[in-house]
Amino acid sequence: MKLLEGKTVLITGANKGIGKGIALKFALHGADIAFSDIAYNDDSKKLEKEIEAFGVKAKGYASDASSFTSSEKLIQEIIRDFQKIDILVNNAGIARDNLLLRMTEADWDIVINVNLKSVFNLTKAVQREMIKNRFGSIINMSSVVGIEGNSGQANYSASKAGIIGFTKSVAQELGSRNIRCNAIAPGFIDTEMTSRLSDEVRQNWIKDIPLKRPGTPEDVANVALFLASDLSSYVNGQVISVCGGMHT
Repeated sequence: MKLLEGKTVLITGANKGIGKGIALKFALHGADIAFSDIAYNDDSKKLEKEIEAFGVKAKGYASDASSFTSSEKLIQEIIRDFQKIDILVNNAGIARDNLLLRMTEADWDIVINVNLKSVFNLTKAVQREMIKNRFGSIINMSSVVGIEGNSGQANYSASKAGIIGFTKSVAQELGSRNIRCNAIAPGFIDTEMTSRLSDEVRQNWIKDIPLKRPGTPEDVANVALFLASDLSSYVNGQVISVCGGMHT
């Protein structure tokens, strides 16, 4: 059973990691996939081919999610190319970790802009299309550190906590138009970003996870599939942690 057949999805920050995992999972379930990243490169071309192998349409776009103008242009281009957008996955994100004592204003600003302002940009730009069609599912990528905080990640934690508040507000605003908005809060997920951590740091993370393993992009993608599909038609304004029990 293909849960997203006939649907068009936009996923930001999709060239690698969690975003790529979601793109492939959604394609497997019949969705046409538009995806964006800061640059259209070899990774983008490779992902297009991987998605098209499922027999669906795929197109990558270069777009700066932290820019409102760029986000508006992206939505217009996708509607021109795909005719509609049914599902938005706000996945674009970066980290600039440091203790607050050493954190620069630039480190604060770029993380807030890429992680949080991007969610405002894309949601505001797509909402008119979804309201017109009286249908939509918006999925925002938060984090367990947006719920619990984490030393050395004041900027990242603040951006991810902001996403939760934004998600709950949008769910209330757009619910009457049959548009749902939910958030996913991943824990320690094996991606290119976390692979750069030292073995000691990785083991300390895993020690605190009841399931005693890191998550995978597919673990997150499975929850995203649920939130995108009609299986979750009465789920709105919620935050689902995908963390192996690290946060309860």
